[in-house]
Amino acid sequence: MTVRLGINPITWTNDDVPELGGDTPLEVCLSETRKAGFAGTELGGKFPRKSAELGPILEQHQLDLVSGWYDGRILDHDIDQEFEAILPHLTLLRDLGAKHVVYADTSRGRHGAIHDPISQRPHLADDEWKAYGAKITTLSERFADFGVRMAFHHHMGTIVETDDEIGKLMANTGEAFGLLYDTGHCAFSGGDPKALLQHHVARVVHVHCKDVRPEILKRARAEDWSFMHAVMEGIFTVPGDGAQDYPTLLKILADAGYSGWLVVEAEQDPAKAHPLTYATMGYRNLRAMAIEAGLTVAD
Repeated sequence: MTVRLGINPITWTNDDVPELGGDTPLEVCLSETRKAGFAGTELGGKFPRKSAELGPILEQHQLDLVSGWYDGRILDHDIDQEFEAILPHLTLLRDLGAKHVVYADTSRGRHGAIHDPISQRPHLADDEWKAYGAKITTLSERFADFGVRMAFHHHMGTIVETDDEIGKLMANTGEAFGLLYDTGHCAFSGGDPKALLQHHVARVVHVHCKDVRPEILKRARAEDWSFMHAVMEGIFTVPGDGAQDYPTLLKILADAGYSGWLVVEAEQDPAKAHPLTYATMGYRNLRAMAIEAGLTVAD
């Protein structure tokens, strides 16, 4: 099956911690994205939010819009309220050809949670999963009818973080609900990236590719660091530069017929990890491993 390689601009500039690359212009992010070899980019905080502005900028750099993160609140909101809130974001994605929205449910305090110890985060009670799954399935159906499908992001510090929570969510959602599989968040949460992918690969619609530095991962979990402290300390890196078994993970995707984007999304401090150097490394490593796994990479 054919995949395309994209990157998230968090390699250059971090929206959660603006001092990380906050002075890096969008022009640098996009020109170096293309120079590294990528075919597309996800949205970042510095991107214009009108298709008439952003479209020509991406075209100038020969880049496609892959997707874009959205801080969802479907647990806290009713379906109509949530759909109306996200509609401008979905419209931008649809107008510029993106097929999926990166949707994370940040209800019950996610933004605080990424700066708090990882043990202190919101949770769903066992008796909440069925209703929650039905609600987010309906929202996913609304997205699909609009033309931009759901790619739900399991994320540290949110109500859907662990392999067990992902399993409960998948068991209570319908076919319109698609999963964004993130190798780094799975590992950081204490999960098993291979087992998680094997269990849910049929519903994976988008992939975020991070590698992990095992010694920092071990400390982060043992010492109950916050998500952002772990990022600052270098828990993540690009594929092929850490301990993740990417050849096996990519082979699972290839065998399942995955066809979509593989997105390098490796939050690092750009002062410590030179963005173009790591972007280029991530592209070359991921491309080579994807081809070896049996995937066709469309350049």
